[in-house]
Amino acid sequence: MLKHRGFPGRLPGTDFQFTIRRPNPKGVTPITRRERRPDRRAPDRRADAAFVKALWEAFGEHPFERGNLDAGRLSWLFGREVLPATDPFDPADYEALLVLDVAAARAAFPEAFEG
Repeated sequence: MLKHRGFPGRLPGTDFQFTIRRPNPKGVTPITRRERRPDRRAPDRRADAAFVKALWEAFGEHPFERGNLDAGRLSWLFGREVLPATDPFDPADYEALLVLDVAAARAAFPEAFEG
């Protein structure tokens, strides 16, 4: 499992996790698309925006390996702002390649691209 050095481990001051420390011994947690409802709590929306910002700063428009990025956090963005970079795509593989859909990410989280 690739460890993304320099990538933030969590949203500062919260328990919202962005990376994992070690592979899951019971098997890889698959990435699944989670529905974001309009009434989501503000801290959850801030965590999504911060994660998108971290993805943008670390990888830009280039494909990246899932590695130690948290499956739960990726799942909130998967299928919208984060897309599979290869076909076929294995959602339960630490080596799976993903890519940030910059246009969708800018539309959903404009604050992640400011400054």
